[in-house]
Amino acid sequence: MTVVGLDDTDSRERGMCTTYAAATLAESIRDAGGAIERLLLVRLNPAVEHKTRGNAALAVHTDLAPDTALGLVEDTLDMAETDDPRTNPGAVVADCDPEDVPPQVATFARETIQSIQDPMTATTLADVVGFARCQRGNGRGLVGALAAVGAWAALSDWTYEHIAYRERDRWGTERSVDAESVRAAAEEYYPDVWDTIDRESGYPVCVPRTPCPILYGIRGDDPDACRAVADAIDSEPIARRATFVTNQGTDVHLQDATLDAVRDDSAYRVTGDVVAAPETREGGHVFVTLNGDGTTLDCAAFEPTKGFRDRIRSLRAGDRVTVCGEVSDGTLKLEKFAVRDLVRIKTVTPDCPDCGRSMKSAGRNQGYRCRDCGTSADGKVEQSVERDLERGWYEVPPVARRHIAKPLVRGGFDAPTHPSR
Repeated sequence: MTVVGLDDTDSRERGMCTTYAAATLAESIRDAGGAIERLLLVRLNPAVEHKTRGNAALAVHTDLAPDTALGLVEDTLDMAETDDPRTNPGAVVADCDPEDVPPQVATFARETIQSIQDPMTATTLADVVGFARCQRGNGRGLVGALAAVGAWAALSDWTYEHIAYRERDRWGTERSVDAESVRAAAEEYYPDVWDTIDRESGYPVCVPRTPCPILYGIRGDDPDACRAVADAIDSEPIARRATFVTNQGTDVHLQDATLDAVRDDSAYRVTGDVVAAPETREGGHVFVTLNGDGTTLDCAAFEPTKGFRDRIRSLRAGDRVTVCGEVSDGTLKLEKFAVRDLVRIKTVTPDCPDCGRSMKSAGRNQGYRCRDCGTSADGKVEQSVERDLERGWYEVPPVARRHIAKPLVRGGFDAPTHPSR
């Protein structure tokens, strides 16, 4: 077997897409007499600065000879948008089975999903284990390419995405996709297929808004169901299709940590206590601060998370929560959170049992007194608090979800879930 990894062929402004490059490479391999065992779409650390939105690296698993595959991938890199100085593609060709890559390569793959890795480290490791490589520009894409080579051996939770690509002369123009057909197909195949539409707004999440070649991408746990949804969508002509095995929707980017261990440029799952009432700031972003492990951490639900912000606004000082998300500039960008414990009792100034008016302080350490009736009370009293939250998990809507973040509908969480659709 041969494993070909590639990354960083696309551009934020100029379009292109590394999944498209991988699908094109797969066609070239078939034309050369090779067979494709699978196409792998690997989402890497979402906190990396130098990335397009999804931060995807790709791998092609084939029986084609490594030397032949290397020549084909060299041609594929010529498709990259290298006029953009931030696009620096790289490719790695490994002469081994995907599950039998050297253990240090599998480790590198997991670390690249959870933290920042240096291109020199990737270059040195590829040379040490004897993998062929090629690059354009500064070769930063070699990081993702090597990670894609090692991902099959490193990870165990996989989902699927079926992608339809546009005809070349339509790239960069408005997409023609019938939203009602998307909604109907999404409803029929949910929950095997998820994050196809945003239920609250009705927006077809599966249709990108960038100038890339993708017409739509259907994600789920069942590849046949993903293809069935795609087949039911009415749209402009489709140039090619491909089904990818992927780590999307798995939360593999999250590191379990204590609050004092959190650092920028990685993603975490941490638990703490709410310090004070959440604050809505300019732009509609909602911030809440957690305390624990001798430190505090600011967490943010940004405006695009829409109704999810109301869940954050419902928190009170003293609530205990687990939060998930990437950390940047000392702030955790919320992807989901779990309510562990809710404050349900508060102490309040007592009311007069005779007239019902609120009592007034009778003086320092002298309790409370009703000035009209003369009744008194020793101190404040407990009162139950009605809460809009329940114990369990809450998530951002599909329109705001990271590709790699796990939707609650996939299950496997440690408390009741309240999934969005």
